[in-house]
Amino acid sequence: MGNRAVVALAKRCRRLARLFSVLVGGASVLAATEATVDQLIQQVESRYNHAQTVSLGFRENYSILGHARPGEAGTLTLRKQGKMRWDYTQPAGKLFISDGKSVFLYTAKDNRVEKIPLRDTEDIRAPLAFLLGHLDLKKEFRDFEMHAGERGTWLEGAAKSDRAPYERIAMLVAADGSVEQLKVIGRDGSNLEFHFTNERINNPVNDELFHFTIPAGAQVVDSVGLAASER
Repeated sequence: MGNRAVVALAKRCRRLARLFSVLVGGASVLAATEATVDQLIQQVESRYNHAQTVSLGFRENYSILGHARPGEAGTLTLRKQGKMRWDYTQPAGKLFISDGKSVFLYTAKDNRVEKIPLRDTEDIRAPLAFLLGHLDLKKEFRDFEMHAGERGTWLEGAAKSDRAPYERIAMLVAADGSVEQLKVIGRDGSNLEFHFTNERINNPVNDELFHFTIPAGAQVVDSVGLAASER
């Protein structure tokens, strides 16, 4: 074999070696990323699935097709078995409650109540009722991605079911596994974003907090026969 042939063969071998190194290295990075995603998911699930109650503050921003609505804020209380209570300070008098079976939305300004079974509502706040004890991210989402954020790590995923009202979610996970931000992209072109603060795990919470009494004279929009039985 001539010198030129030897040199050409050596170059090909070096190129193949570099290609193999890139492929192996890429596979290692992919495996490491998948492992890190799994660890992040496990951290979030472990934090909330072992909690009996969670209390925190929230800020809520909503837009659809580029049109933003006024921001809202208040406090959120969660309890196992699908119970939740959103007390709004902005706008004042707005209340969103789940007693584990039904969802109530009350607006004091209109003195109006809406009620719907928890299992039937498409309100994006409702799935948060199952944050405690039933959180299984891989059951609901697929194609997970993660990237660094200013105060933690962003975990993103696409909805597995086409029937879900949302298409994609992203959550900012802090070092302790708590969710500090939640972004929800709806199939209707909507964007809903929550900022959570002052999270407290397992604070004592009275069960009466999740019982809703219809105010006197309130207009009731009833989807489950409430008007006939309770008005």
